[in-house]
Amino acid sequence: MTDNLELNTNAYLPLRDVVFNTLREAILKGELKPGERLMELQLAAKLGVSRTPIREAIRMLEQEGLAVTIPRRGAEVARMTEKDMEDVLQVRGALDELAVKLAAESITSEQLGILERASADFERSLATNNVKEIAQADVAFHDAIYQATGNSRLVNLLNNLREQLYRYRVEYLKDSSSYPRLLKEHRDIVDSLRRKDKSAAAEIMLDHVRNQAEAVKNMIREQE
Repeated sequence: MTDNLELNTNAYLPLRDVVFNTLREAILKGELKPGERLMELQLAAKLGVSRTPIREAIRMLEQEGLAVTIPRRGAEVARMTEKDMEDVLQVRGALDELAVKLAAESITSEQLGILERASADFERSLATNNVKEIAQADVAFHDAIYQATGNSRLVNLLNNLREQLYRYRVEYLKDSSSYPRLLKEHRDIVDSLRRKDKSAAAEIMLDHVRNQAEAVKNMIREQE
């Protein structure tokens, strides 16, 4: 277990959420390695909390696919597999394609302005080399598209999928060589929605998701 693990305190969050955010960030940064055991007693001692918020945080990590419980072994950091990644991104590709088609039909000038600002914010975030900040800007860009669909059920489905996607999004964004392509894809998506070109928007979005899947697949193979 990493010696650098420290509780990221936040007076406005329940303790279980503070512990969850701390462990989540450690996993995404690679400070807690795939396959590493998440032992409640050790984590509680390390973070200076009781076992209850540790146990609750581990359950939350399992919901995101960041942890798994192995019979007679306990919880450990989940390993990334090609199959898990492909399953999640297949669902994302189908839902994002639908979202961008609906957005092309119904996006308003105000919503387009929000999307354009989100695209500009994403471009600015790339200069920070802060993967967490870049990932947040990427999420905001896609959220602007989802909100433009006018379909609350679809937005809820995509929000539920977001946490399962986050690990793969972060892995993809660790590779700065992907940034020029990502930026072009975002700009092309905005342009297609500005023109209300539904078929072009869908094609660009599917390429966008496929490129992420291929890049993450290669990363997973390199780590095996």
